[in-house]
Amino acid sequence: MATSRATTSHSSLQDRVSVLLPLPLAGAYDYRVPPGMDAAPGAYVTIPLGGRQVNGVVWGPPSLEVDDKKLKDIIGLLDLPRVPDALRRFVDWVASYTLTPPGTVLRMTMSVPSALDAPRATTAYLLAPESDPPQTDSRIRMTAARERVLANLSATESRSAAALARIAGVSPTVVRGMADAGLLRAVSVVQEITLPQPDWRKPGPRLSDAQSDAAAALVDSVRRSVAKPEDGFTVKLLDGVTGSGKTEVYFEAIAAALAAGRQALVLVPEIALTAQWLKRFTARFGAPPFEWHSDLTGAERRHGWRAVISGKATVVVGARSALFLPFPSLGLIVVDEEHDSSFKQEDGVIYNARDMSVVRARMGEFPVVLSSATPSLETMINTETGRYDRLTLPERHAGASLPAIGLVDMRDEVLDRQSWLSPTLQQAVNDTLAAGEQVMLFLNRRGYAPLTLCRTCGHRLECPNCTAWLVEHRLEGRLECHHCGLSIRPPEACPKCEAVDSFAACGPGVERLAEEVTLRFPDARFEIMASDTVQSPAAAAALVQRMQDRQIDILIGTQIMAKGHHFPFLTLVGVVDADLGLAGGDLRAAERTYQILHQVSGRAGRAERPGRVLLQSYRPDHAVMEALVSGERDRFMAAEAASRERHHMPPFGRLAALIVSGHDMAAVDNVARALGRARPTGNGITVLGPAPAPLSILRGRHRRRLLVKVTRDINVQALLRSWLARVRLPGSVRIQTDVDPYSFL
Repeated sequence: MATSRATTSHSSLQDRVSVLLPLPLAGAYDYRVPPGMDAAPGAYVTIPLGGRQVNGVVWGPPSLEVDDKKLKDIIGLLDLPRVPDALRRFVDWVASYTLTPPGTVLRMTMSVPSALDAPRATTAYLLAPESDPPQTDSRIRMTAARERVLANLSATESRSAAALARIAGVSPTVVRGMADAGLLRAVSVVQEITLPQPDWRKPGPRLSDAQSDAAAALVDSVRRSVAKPEDGFTVKLLDGVTGSGKTEVYFEAIAAALAAGRQALVLVPEIALTAQWLKRFTARFGAPPFEWHSDLTGAERRHGWRAVISGKATVVVGARSALFLPFPSLGLIVVDEEHDSSFKQEDGVIYNARDMSVVRARMGEFPVVLSSATPSLETMINTETGRYDRLTLPERHAGASLPAIGLVDMRDEVLDRQSWLSPTLQQAVNDTLAAGEQVMLFLNRRGYAPLTLCRTCGHRLECPNCTAWLVEHRLEGRLECHHCGLSIRPPEACPKCEAVDSFAACGPGVERLAEEVTLRFPDARFEIMASDTVQSPAAAAALVQRMQDRQIDILIGTQIMAKGHHFPFLTLVGVVDADLGLAGGDLRAAERTYQILHQVSGRAGRAERPGRVLLQSYRPDHAVMEALVSGERDRFMAAEAASRERHHMPPFGRLAALIVSGHDMAAVDNVARALGRARPTGNGITVLGPAPAPLSILRGRHRRRLLVKVTRDINVQALLRSWLARVRLPGSVRIQTDVDPYSFL
């Protein structure tokens, strides 16, 4: 297909359209619309591309850059609802903001290609019209099994062979044999999508005065968006302490959206950790929401995608990718734990789902709710400047008190060799267990040890594909790279000096902490809760249930323990290395450390039993530790904001990163240096680099980084486009653009 402007005449605009394909192409392609086809904008179509057929979406008017003679016809329309205008505008906006081809963003909305095909017909069975078949035919000799099948069928309601066999307690072969004998009639059916529907009329629990006020504000914003869409977009920060009942408050907004015939989306950082949330939702609405996550089977994803686009999935809860599902009538987005860094997608299309949720709500003219006990600094500044509204829940629900937070100054503690629990924390654990209560020990480091080295020569076991140490996972007998996923058996001898049995584990992970728990508290029942041990929603739900049933005395784990769990008998939280997140020079290090430690502290004392938190720290005078102990969150965030503002860092300035990568180090360096020479200049523009990335090799690719910092009045996307256009890129090298970076690895 030609890309240059044609000089011959064109067919009428009604005869051609542009079609966007879910491919990393520069833009939409023109196609001819066959007579009688209604290829309106948003329609899913099948088109020819090269020697194959692909599915795409009619995007809008044609570009008129292809000669009539070279135009190809659209092959056909797919039997699906059209992509709403708001979603198409959202795709274009995300593509422009992230400097990504729009087809790549479109592919995220078409993430289940098989779902675009019409459901295949399956065979089902009805009761045959002949209700009293002649007994002389030996094929239809009646048996007890056949009689049970007949008792569960009618002449109007069909069932599959598997369903009939399950109900009647027979094998599917019996069912098919009855059809061959004429007792049953086989029919071809297309399975309809059926989902239990949440009932918004079902009354919710009694709310406190503060909860009622916040809920009323959210409900009003939903209703106004329906009554007057042009004024429907609002952003509400639901700012409540841990245990204040934020979930029950935004459930009222979901009920209002359902009452108005709209769909609702709830984004959560970790779908595997929503077991308690799902129970509360089901209790409130009488039916579960539809879950969208990577643990779904192919059939479940296909079924779910079609349920969303048909409007039958009225409430969806999912991780960040759920934001790109093709909702036809989305009327509310809730971003739970809006501060969580898990909402930032770090590969492919690089985006922050929290920020993109605000954009999608604006384009759809409906409200978005950001919920957190520790809102991000960006969100806090937006509330202070009036861009977002703030609703506060200052007290825990049902009169529960916040836990008392204390510091253990590790400079004053005397620890045994290879021990990580201070005597102060050990005594607190003993006291808690003696009282029949539960303990949570938090260490945000997976595996057994973060580093393994040779005692003889000092050689460190590193990943061959990344500039990262291999982490020992002793329970699995493996060494793993947490960046590329490499997993190998530990070598018997040192690869460098060949010494045997000379490896030493350095530093603690949760497995090593569990080893010490076994030694010091031999009668305590413990489990580890980390992404290595909790790999699915079902596994998470089972572990949470064991904790609630008091089958666990000590829960040891990483940050996935910190989010949303309610354990009535958990009264002590011990943070083993409270300083861990403060290292590394990340501009958000202090903010993130405060957030995760505040969240994990909030697990303690959420019922009538008072809670206690002990933070083991070698830096007890750090601002983060002081803020946690004093409870002065807003004062800490104000100091963080002042520091960022002095240095013109986000949210008071803009950052963007260019990551140059490739397998050939020389080619990568050449491109990085060329970018450095072509760097933009001017007032309010600072470019740092090129320099090796902290992970200078990742998955076998050499990596160099350039970081641009600009004032907020500069269009960073336009600057990046102009900059990248000045550098020729060989095919072996890739440049990844990260606008608003969160990770600096």
